[in-house]
Amino acid sequence: MKATVKGRYEVNKSATAVATLTNNAGDVRLKASMTDATFVRGPSLNGLALSLEKPGAFILDYYLPTKDVRFQFMNSVRLMEKTVNLTYTHAWGDNRTALDGSVAFDPSNKVSVNYAFGTPGACKVKYVYAHGELRQTVLEPCYDVFNNTWDFVLTRNLDGGDSLKATYHTTTKNLGLEWSRDSKVNGCFKISATVNLAEQQKAPKLIAESTWNYEV
Repeated sequence: MKATVKGRYEVNKSATAVATLTNNAGDVRLKASMTDATFVRGPSLNGLALSLEKPGAFILDYYLPTKDVRFQFMNSVRLMEKTVNLTYTHAWGDNRTALDGSVAFDPSNKVSVNYAFGTPGACKVKYVYAHGELRQTVLEPCYDVFNNTWDFVLTRNLDGGDSLKATYHTTTKNLGLEWSRDSKVNGCFKISATVNLAEQQKAPKLIAESTWNYEV
C-alpha cells in the first residue's frame, strides 16, 4: 500500500492537506483520499472520496459527502496510421459529459481536443510542441472555441527534476509563474505566483505545495 500526503499553503488563507491511500489489487487500483476537513471537527465524510481504477481502461470516483459519481473510460483507436487516444468522462451530480481526444504526430508534436456535451461550441483545441532533441522546452497554446479566447503554457524542464512554467489566460488576464521539483528522495514541491494584469495593484498570489510518498 502506498500513502501520499500533500500539503498546500496559500498566502492570506489557511493551510490545507490531502492524504491518499493507494492499494493495487491485481489489474485494478483502489484509492481513498481525504482532506483535513475529514478530521478537523472529528471524523466525518467531508472531503472523503473513493476510487476504483484500471490504468488505461477506466476510473470510477465516488464522493461520499455529495454521493456523486464520476465515470471515466479510456480507449485507443488507429486512424490513418496514427494512434488516437480517447477519454469519455461523465459526472453524475453535475450532469456533465465530455469527450477528449489526442493524437501525437511525432515525439515533438501533439494535438488534443476537448468537447463538452450540452453546450454548443464548447470545444477546446490544444497544440503541444516539444522543442529540441531532449524536448525540454514545451509550448502549449490552447484555443477555446466557445469563448474565442487563448491560453498559453510554456514549460522548461531542467536537469535534476526541476521545472519552470509560465502560464497566461487571456480571459482573466492572469499571468502565472511556477517552480516545481520532483524528487524520489526529498519529495516533491511546487511554488507558484499568479498576477492579474488587469488590476491596478498587481499583488502576486503565492501558493506553496509539498508532496510526500510513503510505503505502508
